[in-house]
Order: sequence, then C-alpha cells, then structure tokens
Amino acid sequence: MTQTLEKQRSYKALFILNTRGYDEPVENLQAEIVEAIKKLDATVTAQVGHGRIDFARITEKDHLGDTYFEVSFSGAASLPAAVQTAFRLERRVKRVMVNLA
Repeated sequence: MTQTLEKQRSYKALFILNTRGYDEPVENLQAEIVEAIKKLDATVTAQVGHGRIDFARITEKDHLGDTYFEVSFSGAASLPAAVQTAFRLERRVKRVMVNLA
C-alpha cells in the first residue's frame, strides 16, 4: 500500500478581468472566479479587489485599463497549472498570474 502525501502550498493569483461589455457588478464575476478555484480542490484564504488600474502600455486608445483581482489560496503542487487551464478560455479573464505566496 503506497500513500502519497502532497504538501499544501500557498499561492497568490492575480487576475486581470476583461469587463468590457460586462453589465453586472464586478463582484459577481469575482465570486464566480473564487468558486471556480474552490472546485479545483483549493482552499481560498483571502481575496482582494484592487479596482480599476490603468495599463502601463496602452494598445487601444479607448481602452486604458481593467479591473484587477487577487486571490490567495492553498493546495497541491499541481494547482497553479490547473488554475491557468481553468481560465485559459474564459473571455472575461484577460490574464492570470499564479505565484507562490
């Protein structure tokens, strides 16, 4: 009988949300993101909404910035890749960056 004990690691994920054409409150989208992370067997420990922040480099003159949202969570070592994959095709999430906390 073999047992695998995976060490729980702490992570922080920064989401840049694409809120163009999104008519609902941003808090609804943030709640959906947290629920999706919980479904990946992660324990969410904190969430911080940084609000709208202007981009350092502007690619479109009528689109100067977007909403930033940070989630702290813990889980297995495979969790960062799972989070990247889960939000890869989500059009309301522009970018996801996951780092060890």
